[in-house]
Amino acid sequence: MTDAIVAENVRRAYGDTVALSDVSLSLPAGEVFALVGPNGAGKTTLVRSITGTTDYEGTIELFGEDPRSFDRSRLGLLPQEFTPHERLRARELIAYYAGLYDQAHPPGQILTDVGLTDSAGVAYEDLSGGQQRRACVGTALVNDPDLLILDEPTTGIDPAGRRQLWTLLEELAETGTTILFTTHYMAEAERLADRVGLLADGELVAVETPAALIDAHGGETRLTIETTPAPEAVAFDLEYRTAVAGTELVVYDVGPTEIGTVVDTLTATGLEAESLTWSEPTLADVYLELAGESIERDLGRGETATPERSDLDTITTEGSS
Repeated sequence: MTDAIVAENVRRAYGDTVALSDVSLSLPAGEVFALVGPNGAGKTTLVRSITGTTDYEGTIELFGEDPRSFDRSRLGLLPQEFTPHERLRARELIAYYAGLYDQAHPPGQILTDVGLTDSAGVAYEDLSGGQQRRACVGTALVNDPDLLILDEPTTGIDPAGRRQLWTLLEELAETGTTILFTTHYMAEAERLADRVGLLADGELVAVETPAALIDAHGGETRLTIETTPAPEAVAFDLEYRTAVAGTELVVYDVGPTEIGTVVDTLTATGLEAESLTWSEPTLADVYLELAGESIERDLGRGETATPERSDLDTITTEGSS
C-alpha cells in the first residue's frame, strides 16, 4: 500500500534562516502522527510544505502524488491561523465549506461531531475562542478526507471540548483516516498518536511511538515526599538516588510496590511523611529532554517558548470554551 505521506530531505529557508533542514518522514496510510516541538521549530513550515502551500527543496508525495497537484477533495486541512467570515453563523460556515465539494457530510452532522449543535445559529464572531476553533476543525472534516492535517487543532479549547475532539479524531482514525497534527499538549500527542515526531531547530530529532520515546528519553520515576522535619535535618540511608528541596525529598527510580519500604526506612530514621506523590515519566519529560536546549536558546533571545512542564500537560486552564 502506498504511504499517505513521504517526505525526503525537505529543506526550507527564509533568507539566512533555515526553517527546515533535511527533514525526512513517512506516514503509512491510517496512521495518526503527532508533530511536536518548541515555537519556531518548523512545525507549521513542514505542514505548509506537505500541503503544497509553500516552496521547499527535496521531495514530498501524498499517496504517491505531488502535493501541489494532489486531489484536494481527499485532503482536510486546518491551518494554525484561520479566520473565516465573522458574520457567518456556525451552520452557515460549515455549509459553505461543504458546498465546495461534490460529496460532503451534512453540516448538521459536523456541528454535532465538533460539539456546536446548540450554537449552530450563533455568528462566528460571537462564539467563544474555543467554539471558534471547533468550528474551524469542522471545516476540515466536511469532505471526509483520506488525509487530515491539523495545525494545533485544540488551541484555545477548554479541557472538556478538547476531549470531545480527541474522541472524534480517534473515531476517524478507526475508519482509516490518516491524521497528521501538531500540538503543544504532550498528553494529547501521547493519547492520540501512533508515533510522535519531535522537531527542534528545523531538524526531526526523534520519531517513535510515545511509549518507546518515554522508555528511551523519559528518565526515572519520581517519589516526592513532604517530610517533617526537613529531610536534611536527619541522616538517612536509601538504596536510591535522592535529591532534597526544602522540606521535600525526591527519590528516583522507585517502583510502586517499593513505596512502602522507602517510607518505612525514612520513618525509622525520624522522618515523618506528611504527603507523597509518585509519578512516572511522560512525553512531557521526553520533550524537555530532547528540546530543552532549543527552548533555553529561545528564552535567551526573549522569544516565546514552551519551557514549563505545566504548559505541556493535558490539564491546561484556559478561559475560552
